[in-house]
Amino acid sequence: MTLRLYDTATREERDFQPLTPGKASIYLCGPTVQSSPHVGHLRSAVAFDVLQRWLERSGYQVSLVRNVTDIDDKTLVKAADAGWEWWAWALRYEREFQAAYAAVGVKAPAAEPRATGHIPEILEMITRLIDNGHAYEQGGSVYFDVRSFPGYGSLTRQALDDLSPAQDSPSEEKRDPHDFALWKARKADEPETASWDSPWGPGRPGWHIECSAMAHRYLGEEFDIHGGGLDLRFPHHENEQAQSQAAGYGFARLWMHSAWVTQSGTKMSKSLGNGLLVSEVLAHHEPAALRLALAAVHYRSMLEYSPQTLDEASAQWARFQGFVSRATEKVGVVSGEQVATAELPAAFVEAMDDDLGVPRALAVIHETVRAGNAALTAGDDAAVAAALLSARAMLDVLGLDPAAPEWAGEKAGASDAAMAALDFLVQADIQARAEARAAKDWATADAIRDRLAGAGIVIADAADGARWSLASES
Repeated sequence: MTLRLYDTATREERDFQPLTPGKASIYLCGPTVQSSPHVGHLRSAVAFDVLQRWLERSGYQVSLVRNVTDIDDKTLVKAADAGWEWWAWALRYEREFQAAYAAVGVKAPAAEPRATGHIPEILEMITRLIDNGHAYEQGGSVYFDVRSFPGYGSLTRQALDDLSPAQDSPSEEKRDPHDFALWKARKADEPETASWDSPWGPGRPGWHIECSAMAHRYLGEEFDIHGGGLDLRFPHHENEQAQSQAAGYGFARLWMHSAWVTQSGTKMSKSLGNGLLVSEVLAHHEPAALRLALAAVHYRSMLEYSPQTLDEASAQWARFQGFVSRATEKVGVVSGEQVATAELPAAFVEAMDDDLGVPRALAVIHETVRAGNAALTAGDDAAVAAALLSARAMLDVLGLDPAAPEWAGEKAGASDAAMAALDFLVQADIQARAEARAAKDWATADAIRDRLAGAGIVIADAADGARWSLASES
């Protein structure tokens, strides 16, 4: 089956046919670094990380560029209110985002350009738009003339007059309320360091032009996939496409958008006060469990976040960890090369090729783990080895191989000394439970198991004895 991806521009699934055979180019809208990352911010990053991993597993050489918007109105205001230099404020949160991405196993992009590092490219594109008759200068600012470009609104399939006016600058400066800023003249209350010289006077780039300029700089006039969160379709991506095509470039061949993380049906955002900070979540749950929670729901479906979301993901992760640990102990270590080259189950491949059908792919993984656990109980080492390799290979595609270096050291964050002490205590209870079971004292055996479960310790029975693992931190 050929990889098919849902194109939000055409609103249909399309065969993935890259511009250059064997290569895949992706531009992903990254963070605006004006505050700490919350769980909603990671949804898009994890979704496109899974895309990259599947493309690579399918034999493509992937170039993924993820930008950083390190200057905008909110960044300047928040930095000023806090008494910080705006650039120090932006760097502080850029580092927080990078740490959050790394914590949940998101691969580093091929390039991570900042808006402020690409002023020459931005000025060049704005000049090109003016020369092409699609932009004009007014009071030191430059605006894109939306009525000059017949294709405006095609990405979101909306008529121009039905769209909301642009809110990025005063309407009285523009020919049309829908025109949007490409270059914003410096305001008297803004620091001089937040502006650059231009043919139209000192100022800074508008939000949309930076992505067009950086995508062109790193991926060329046309590239395979443009990705981002669903909330960016309008106005950001609509404006990106319009200005890039008006400049004479093909731009993105296919558009992909990940859905929101919601709480009580409302989009998670800092402005609504319902953002769940990544730092808070990771203080109580393993990063892999958070990644699993974000990846488990199809990327185009809303993820309703509740206190149970991470508990359920933690339980799933504990099952994966537990099986890989027990199976490895039984049949030996599987190398990373073996995992990377193992043949994947046909049902898993079919699910992933169908617009990254991770929920269906996870069902295949769970079935493989169940079969592997049954083989452990039956003492069928050959079946255990096959299940271990298959499960790890599939989990590796999702960035969730428990034996991978980034996750192998996880065990609820406990130190080696603490784990050794805990193991000593738990083994005593396991022995007492085994004696109770041998005497058919099921009440005592169940009471021991329930007491351990209440402490977050999961007991798994196997043919060669019981094993324990930590469910999650809570």
